[in-house]
Amino acid sequence: MGTSADTRVFSDSHVHLTNYIQEGPDIRRFLEVMGSRVERAALFGIPLQQKWSHRISGDKPPQCYLQSSARLYYYSFTDAQIAMEYLSLSPEERGRFDPMITGFNPTDMYAADHIRRVLQVFPGVFTGIGEFTIHKEFVTSKISDEVASLRDPALDRLLELAAEAGLIALIHNDMDAPFPLEDAEPAYLAQMKELLRRHPKTRIIWAHVGLGRVIRPVENHLGVIAAILDDPAFDHVCFDISWDEVAKYLERTPETARNAAALVNRRADRFLFGTDLVGPTDEEIYFGVYDLYEPLWELLTDEAGELVRRGNYRRLFDEARRKVRAWEAAHPHP
Repeated sequence: MGTSADTRVFSDSHVHLTNYIQEGPDIRRFLEVMGSRVERAALFGIPLQQKWSHRISGDKPPQCYLQSSARLYYYSFTDAQIAMEYLSLSPEERGRFDPMITGFNPTDMYAADHIRRVLQVFPGVFTGIGEFTIHKEFVTSKISDEVASLRDPALDRLLELAAEAGLIALIHNDMDAPFPLEDAEPAYLAQMKELLRRHPKTRIIWAHVGLGRVIRPVENHLGVIAAILDDPAFDHVCFDISWDEVAKYLERTPETARNAAALVNRRADRFLFGTDLVGPTDEEIYFGVYDLYEPLWELLTDEAGELVRRGNYRRLFDEARRKVRAWEAAHPHP
């Protein structure tokens, strides 16, 4: 058990090249950070821009949604920015990335049209959609638009297009609300399961196993995930184990790590690992996220560890690449 001897220890299923003010490193700098330890990475920006309100922040611009009470707004140019960064690379370098479309508003019935348009304008670039957010702790209430909903026909429409085109869909949706009432049912679990059932032909990755900065595990959280993985109605659903904020729940006690490892060992084909770092430029910080999950890595079988770190990424993203390229060939830009 433990970390593979191969120096390329993982593929990163969840990393943002740009941040909430649409700034980030040149993609070649990120390649340097990846070095030889990272095989591939699913790369995307952030679909939301933090507004700099002089009335609120004065001459000090906020860098993150936690640094200002000003609103967030959807920022579609992120997709063009990611595409151009990707296209600046050599063919060999491009092979290490799977860009994702994020610059759409999931409450807008035209969101699917945006995704279709991006695929046609930038053929050969994108592999999936996301990470996009429906319910996220302090973010959702800051967006200067309608509140996203798991029952919105706009969301159904874009997931239907994802199925048609073969796009992977990486969704951030908290399983529960921040600071829930004691003994209350998880706020968004039932609705999320309804959404997953409605889209059996869409390959969906549920980000962060439904957890967040202040979104704590629901009662029997691992049992909830296990039930989803064991239900044939959810065969199209995977989970990513990502974010340093999520690692703290794994490390609470030796028992929590053992219980998580037992589930991952049993259903290793349905989990991927991601750093969820934003604009990474520091190797120590970047690989430090991976190291936070060492209690899990040490308890996984060699086979399970290989699947979670690299094997599942290859299988899912290679399949998506083939399907999306075929869809693009059948639907050229008008």
